[in-house]
Amino acid sequence: MFFNMYIKRDVSYKMNKIQNNLTKIFHRIHTSAIKCNRNPNEIKLIAVSKNRSIMQIISAIDAGQTSFGENYVQESIDKIHNLSKSYDNLEWHFIGHLQSNKSKLVSENFSWCHTVDRLKIAQKLNDHRPIGYKPLNILIQINISLEPKKSGILINDVTSLTEKIINLPKLKLRGIMAIPKLEKIFANQLLIYNKIANIFYMLQQKYNNIDTLSLGMSNDMESAIIAGSTMIRIGKDIFDT
Repeated sequence: MFFNMYIKRDVSYKMNKIQNNLTKIFHRIHTSAIKCNRNPNEIKLIAVSKNRSIMQIISAIDAGQTSFGENYVQESIDKIHNLSKSYDNLEWHFIGHLQSNKSKLVSENFSWCHTVDRLKIAQKLNDHRPIGYKPLNILIQINISLEPKKSGILINDVTSLTEKIINLPKLKLRGIMAIPKLEKIFANQLLIYNKIANIFYMLQQKYNNIDTLSLGMSNDMESAIIAGSTMIRIGKDIFDT
């Protein structure tokens, strides 16, 4: 009996900690936005729930979080199916590297895909989107820091891929995503983030529906918000207890 009580208290503590972590993240977003004269409501928090349990996600849902990001297809499908039985307002974002043989599962189960970096993937996502579903929201991933181990296209290829994606009827191009290399000097970091933002603003001027810049994680949230990010992806600072 004592052991069971201990387990229940431990679970309760961890669930409360997740909710407290979310409160702190929302505060950071609000404070950072106000400092640079932005509306905090323009910035959506994506809770990165890869490798997290159903109970951890439910705790975040109970705290008001409805948008979740997943990196691994099969793991995420199990979560989506289980949670859809109790919640109909959740929004699932695929934020991991997408292999073409997994594109059908992503297209059938997610509302967003942040990591499109080649036409082949976009075409497969389009072809597998079920009839009657809303178009799948798409972000083009850019490898802004030219890191060989990171996915994403080069800046010079953005316009070409954009023009092809906008002609796919079951996809809706919403903007771009990037995971820049972290710089030790804040000014250098901001230069890179502003470079990404300029690409985003260029696309906004040329194409309809461009409204999303997915940029910023736990360690670089403030820089991303200054640069104009509209989606922040946070995992460990929410779920680590």
